[in-house]
Amino acid sequence: MARFEAIDGDITSLVVDAIVNAANTSLLGGGGVDGAIHRAAGPELLAACRRLDGCATGDAKATPGFRLPAKWIFHAVGPIWMGGDHHEDDLLASCYRRCLELARDHEAKSVGFPAISTGVYGFPSARAAGIAFATAQREAELKGVEVVKFVCFDKKTLSIYDDLLQSLDSQGG
Repeated sequence: MARFEAIDGDITSLVVDAIVNAANTSLLGGGGVDGAIHRAAGPELLAACRRLDGCATGDAKATPGFRLPAKWIFHAVGPIWMGGDHHEDDLLASCYRRCLELARDHEAKSVGFPAISTGVYGFPSARAAGIAFATAQREAELKGVEVVKFVCFDKKTLSIYDDLLQSLDSQGG
């Protein structure tokens, strides 16, 4: 069974096989997690992303980690929150599923996820965490992933994930 953790920290320093970048459709860098990952990985990441020719919302593409401790970066494009009536939930779940498929394809046994779409894209944090956790719980073991770390950018998000993990523990999972 896959192990799930919620941590407060810097995803760019996480020692796992792969980290997930909350990217935009261009994959050419941006603010928040995306900008931090591009800065930490070095200019080779931008060159690699240029060759990927962008990425659709709900999908993910892989690059090497370059200067990061992680061997791989999975660039996932989450949806912009538009009130919940534009398939945002399905698109967000697809991001997590696609990243776990990439983990299988790249033999990544441990993956670190940020809270995709909850920053400037405005997806409600608790709703996003529920989708992220449910998708990872359903898919991780099927894809050969042994450890999933949810890297939270603030105490509020960490608290949401801690509550989800406590619920799993109380169910004997």
